[in-house]
Amino acid sequence: MADRFAFEILARSGRARRGRLHLAHGDVETPAFMPVGTRGAIKALTIDAVEALGADIILANTYHLHVRPGDARIAALGGLHAFIGWSRPILTDSGGYQVFSLAARRRVSDAGVVFQSHLDGRPLELSPESAVDIQARIGADIAMMFDECVGWPATHDQAEAAMTRTLRWARRGRDRFLALQAGDEPSIVRSTPGQVQFGIVQGGTFPDLRDRSVDGTLAVGFDAYAIGGLSVGEPSDLMYEMVERVAGQLPDDRPRYVMGTGTPDDLVACVARGVDLFDCVLPTRNARNGQLFTREGPISIKNARYADDLTPPDPACGCATCRRHSRAYLRHLFMSGEMSAAALNTAHNLHFYLDTMRSIRKAIEFGTFESFANAFLETYSRHRSIS
Repeated sequence: MADRFAFEILARSGRARRGRLHLAHGDVETPAFMPVGTRGAIKALTIDAVEALGADIILANTYHLHVRPGDARIAALGGLHAFIGWSRPILTDSGGYQVFSLAARRRVSDAGVVFQSHLDGRPLELSPESAVDIQARIGADIAMMFDECVGWPATHDQAEAAMTRTLRWARRGRDRFLALQAGDEPSIVRSTPGQVQFGIVQGGTFPDLRDRSVDGTLAVGFDAYAIGGLSVGEPSDLMYEMVERVAGQLPDDRPRYVMGTGTPDDLVACVARGVDLFDCVLPTRNARNGQLFTREGPISIKNARYADDLTPPDPACGCATCRRHSRAYLRHLFMSGEMSAAALNTAHNLHFYLDTMRSIRKAIEFGTFESFANAFLETYSRHRSIS
């Protein structure tokens, strides 16, 4: 474990934890939401805008950065932090999600995955070892191990095959990571010497497979652990069941990360089950499609009812978008195809997510998280819209 890496638990409220994660490029207050910058950019926002919103950490994607501009180029330019102008922590996914999302363009074997590039069709190979090397060059503070994610529904046999392969890859990826730390591969440029590596628990929605994956991943021994293979189409109650089961078996003194999960109610429900880190494209993607998250539920700014509405998107919100602009104006920008619509909507949605996490942390500190969660989930649900 790197000297800089540490995780402090500052307060508890039930299973919810208020913590502080120390990483090479700074501290992350947890529970935390990580805005997704797949290609090293949060869509529609500048880096300084993301910084001003108060994000402690962002996420980027190994596969996409490997394809373009290339990890070797990023390393030669000083690593991803220097390349994009972001001084705070970064987490990189390993490319394992692309094993699921690019299923029509890849071939999986025990050796790794061969992708057909989505840009020019050329073959690209990712393995447990090369995913480690690429992330070392990119220089993320947190590097994820390479895993195989299956969709939902999947049979027990399909989920078991992916889970056992992921465990084999975990050992290989961890060995490679430790070899780089020891300096055994001097040809690999390590842009962030204090990088740490998270293991990933797979197993689909099958409790026995999740239990086996937890045991096997802990036996490999990572710096911290993530729960993968969720938010791939399964019902929310089944996702929560898996999160609760796995989180309860992970080490108490390490951060716990649920990958790719992120409706507002998911964040609150998973914090209640002991989760510390989240990421999701939902706030940024939905913003570009005209959906804004508010304290009373999501609204579609495209709706004609807002054409003459001079109220802010969310009267209770303190973001710059809500302080300055009306629903009528945001609808006009969106319907006119103005680029500023995506920027203003995205800034609002990310503020909503990050502010929700700030409220969660305060509720845990004051020992009132249960009442906060009950009130939040009563008024905010994925099944409820005020538009």
